Amino acid sequence: MAQVSINSDYSEWGSSTDAGERARLLQSPCVDMAPKSESEASPEGLDRGTTSTLGAIFIVVNACLGAGLLNFPAAFSTAGGVAAGVTLQMGMLVFIISGLVILAYCSQASNERTYQEVVWAVCGKLTGVLCEVAIAIYTFGTCIAFLIIIGDQQDKIIAVMAKDPEEASGGPWYTDRKFTISLTAFLFILPLSIPREIGFQKYASFLSVVGTWYVTAIIIIKYIWPDKEMTPGDILTRPASWMAVFNAMPTICFGFQCHVSSVPVFNSMRQPEVKTWGGVVTAAMVIALAVYMGTGICGFLTFGAAVDPDVLLSYPSEDMAVAVARAFIILSVLTSYPILHFCGRAVVEGLWLRYQGMPVEEDVGREQRRRVLQTLVWFLLTLLLALFIPDIGKVISVIGGLAACFIFVFPGLCLIQAKLSEMEEVKPARLDKLLRLASSRLSILSTWDQCPTAPDIESQAGLLPAREYSAYQQLNLSSHS
Repeated sequence: MAQVSINSDYSEWGSSTDAGERARLLQSPCVDMAPKSESEASPEGLDRGTTSTLGAIFIVVNACLGAGLLNFPAAFSTAGGVAAGVTLQMGMLVFIISGLVILAYCSQASNERTYQEVVWAVCGKLTGVLCEVAIAIYTFGTCIAFLIIIGDQQDKIIAVMAKDPEEASGGPWYTDRKFTISLTAFLFILPLSIPREIGFQKYASFLSVVGTWYVTAIIIIKYIWPDKEMTPGDILTRPASWMAVFNAMPTICFGFQCHVSSVPVFNSMRQPEVKTWGGVVTAAMVIALAVYMGTGICGFLTFGAAVDPDVLLSYPSEDMAVAVARAFIILSVLTSYPILHFCGRAVVEGLWLRYQGMPVEEDVGREQRRRVLQTLVWFLLTLLLALFIPDIGKVISVIGGLAACFIFVFPGLCLIQAKLSEMEEVKPARLDKLLRLASSRLSILSTWDQCPTAPDIESQAGLLPAREYSAYQQLNLSSHS
């Protein structure tokens, strides 16, 4: 594909193009990428990645599947039943895949390797800053959702351990939800969030995949062989209104949002071509669609309109198979929170360095102090909000709207700006060719008009004396040379 010159002027903020951790942010697990060098400015100098096509499919599926899986049965209930939920997912899947392909095209055109860098290079300063702020808010809200999920699953597990399956809130103080969430966060999440690098991503990737598939399998099995004490609520067959259908969009967008991490995955491939990437994301989204539809349909049909926003909360606490699924979800979230925090912290760091006009930080001590301060503020704010916002549905509705921006809005803006830039380059090139062609033809015609014809020369040779005629010939030859 021809390289399109796209706006990449970073000088308006007075900073380096490589500001701190910003060059490494939002890389999907298992994606190893070398930093850009000057040789990558041309297609011949690109440093190809090592990820195969099959590996890229696995990474995209892993980036897509996650804790959002637990909310899909409630999304089907909100949409008004199985038919409405399936139709909505299938319709959105076209735009989801299109957005992933557009991002790959713009990444190749702008020679950038991360989502926000592509938006910055293609759409300019204002849109790039808005994108980075949106990423920071999205990762912040997702971290809150993760802490709420930990509390929800721990409540059920503690209820079984306390031998009070119905209610654990009346137990000792150490079984209180706020205490258990805080203890888990301080013991596990905070130590994993402070380091500058997070090399354990590859293990978190495998753990998340195993946990997600296990949860899906349990929900399907429980639908086929339900427990006797589980009684479903009303099974909706049609939506109450069209607005009810669109109310389920934030949950679906939150579940399918893998666009932010898709750009590093694309650039990590051995052959980062848009056509190949189209096949990769299509296969990955079909797999994710099967998992989400299986979970959503079976979970909704098992509990009907009475399904909880977190489907695992609808199952009895003493069910051991479901308890294992809850443990998987807790472990997955414990390792996913630091990854999301790392992404948000990198965006905040990049914005700060760019605003201050600072180059890559050389003072290790200052960088460490700033990183620890950012981590503590981020961690404490998310923890406090998670303690006082126990309903995960409210958080999903907010971050799901931001996920829709990453899926629809920013890729659409990038495509428009890339095509406009391409047209602006093609038009001057064609105009320059036309002007050169016209100029050459005019020069030929002008030279031809100035040349005397053979009869004129002969007549002049007969009329002029020999000396004057010889001088005329020399003058004529010199003018042609």
